[in-house]
Amino acid sequence: MSDTDDLFGSAARARPATKASARSKTPPVPAMASDYTAAHIEVLEGLEPVRRRPGMYIGGTDSKALHHLFAEVIDNSMDEAVAGHASFIEVHLGTDGYLTVADNGRGIPVEEHPKFPGKSALEVIMTTLHAGGKFDSKVYETSGGLHGVGVSVVNALSDHLEVEVARNQTLYRQTFARGVPDGPLTEVGRITNRRGTRVRFHPDAEIFGPAARFEPARVFRMARSKAYLFGGVEIRWSCDADLLKGIEGVPEKMVFRFPGGLRDYLAIDLEGQTLVHPDIFSGRIQKPGGHGSVEWAVAWVADGDGGIASYCNTIPTPDGGTHENGLRAVLLKGLKDHAERSGQGKRGAAITGDDVTTGCAAMLSVFVREPEFQGQTKDRLATTEAARIVESALRDPFDHWLAANPAQASRLLEHVIDRAEERLRRKQEREISRKTAVRKLRLPGKLADCSNTEAAGSELFIVEGDSAGGSAKQARDRKTQAVLPLRGKILNVASAGRDKLAQNQQISDLTQALGCGTLGAYRDTDLRYEKVIIMTDADVDGAHIASLLVTYFFRQMPKLIEEGHLFLAVPPLYRITQGAKTLYARDDAHKDRLLKKEFSGKGKVDVGRFKGLGEMMPAQLKETTMDPRTRTLQRVSIEDAERAATIDIVERLMGNKPEARFAFISEHAAFADEDLLDI
Repeated sequence: MSDTDDLFGSAARARPATKASARSKTPPVPAMASDYTAAHIEVLEGLEPVRRRPGMYIGGTDSKALHHLFAEVIDNSMDEAVAGHASFIEVHLGTDGYLTVADNGRGIPVEEHPKFPGKSALEVIMTTLHAGGKFDSKVYETSGGLHGVGVSVVNALSDHLEVEVARNQTLYRQTFARGVPDGPLTEVGRITNRRGTRVRFHPDAEIFGPAARFEPARVFRMARSKAYLFGGVEIRWSCDADLLKGIEGVPEKMVFRFPGGLRDYLAIDLEGQTLVHPDIFSGRIQKPGGHGSVEWAVAWVADGDGGIASYCNTIPTPDGGTHENGLRAVLLKGLKDHAERSGQGKRGAAITGDDVTTGCAAMLSVFVREPEFQGQTKDRLATTEAARIVESALRDPFDHWLAANPAQASRLLEHVIDRAEERLRRKQEREISRKTAVRKLRLPGKLADCSNTEAAGSELFIVEGDSAGGSAKQARDRKTQAVLPLRGKILNVASAGRDKLAQNQQISDLTQALGCGTLGAYRDTDLRYEKVIIMTDADVDGAHIASLLVTYFFRQMPKLIEEGHLFLAVPPLYRITQGAKTLYARDDAHKDRLLKKEFSGKGKVDVGRFKGLGEMMPAQLKETTMDPRTRTLQRVSIEDAERAATIDIVERLMGNKPEARFAFISEHAAFADEDLLDI
């Protein structure tokens, strides 16, 4: 069958139309058209579309999507607090897997809805998409739920959900199962000491899998961040003690209230790091008329590690958006203007937005009416007006902050100009090498270097992403261990041309950090570290990233491998706990062996799977993967007898011939379910 047959079936093979049929107003019916009728058009009602395609509403069914359910519920309570109707929010995580969020706000309306006779407004909100009070600006001046998936989606993806509303001194309750009411809204009785809404729900194993559980540390951080974002709210956290065994830094009970807002948040986040300037630039401005506000906290870190965390109406926007664009624009313009005022206009003219944000650690929170987001999970803000709001709010305060602190403003300007000059230098020098022993070494901004100036005894950990990089930087020995985070999968050097290789920023950063040159210019004596360690997640993506890095070293620095400098870290995939005993397993087979040999007798055995290096606590990452006393490393070596086979595999899998990759996959398809890479 041809490709055309695959796409169009018998309609593509029908006989050509006759002259009579060509003149006919009604075209002839294809031979198989009767197999596709109106009866095949399926209409999904209520919340059934959510259960059929959960990824369309919450982005998937993984751990991130699971925790998005909590975000949707607490966002509703936060909207009540921001609107001035609630002063506290309670969050409780139980051993039964239920998560409870309660507030002392106005409570969801319980009267009969005018458009749905016989149904309460509460039931309509819980069982109907796009139903709620966020569409009326008179009810909520600013809210995070208008363009979100809403609590109805949480209801659809929970096998059990219970709502209690304390309103007008009366307690009401209604329960649901997978989005369907178990019965009507019932009046429980009269109360005088309670008001607001309480939602208790359990994620559906049919959607998220039988092993899906809320992670106490993650829920704890999400709840705490909400308190930072609105200083007027108190969040009361609690968690059953059994869930916290082996988890550090998460208490059973805690009350969050941060009157300092984002400034407190950033100060804690940057604790222990050296800043370019001593003071955090922060502030909060209310828009005229009370319709929204802007709050910010900005600092520049000396070692170049930073990042912008932004929020809109207390909703995290990890992919940024228009409000972040406004922040970058105002910081760039402010520093350029300061350069002009201080007589460094010529040097400052080369500064770009990327130079300003390199090493910039910032937190930005905006409250706007009727925000527009990209995607159901609201990861990116698209409201055009947000950029203008942020620029107008920060322009004068930033100028005044620079003028009032001339010494730290000069240090900041010099830091940013250094970044600009470094960028221009990289543009001119496509291949980085040490030309003289006395040449000043400039290091890439993301590199957190070690204090040891000698190669002997020093190590460079190459990790994927800022999240894993942040954990590694906290877990490392600052004296001997350096960390270089890379963003995602690096360039495939086996199929990339010379020009593309020369222009790739990650390749340039890695080559520059090592300092030993590439190919014929490689000098082992110039290598800045005794060990170069590739540390990636213990999963398929991690293995792919590791293979790309090994390919890079094999092609560009084969002598580095021959001299025994390249290693693979062996992070664990599982954490197994029974009482006070804790062991780590690197893969499924290792886990099964440990469970059989090391864990026996009475007592519950908890098996936790690490989602990635960024999800591990720094202490765990240090103990299992980075501490020379307890870790395991695999040396990457190339034997003369094996080199020809290695080159052949690299060429077939990484080269620019797709037919070779297809042939290799076809040959080894039978082994697809086996664990081929023993790390």
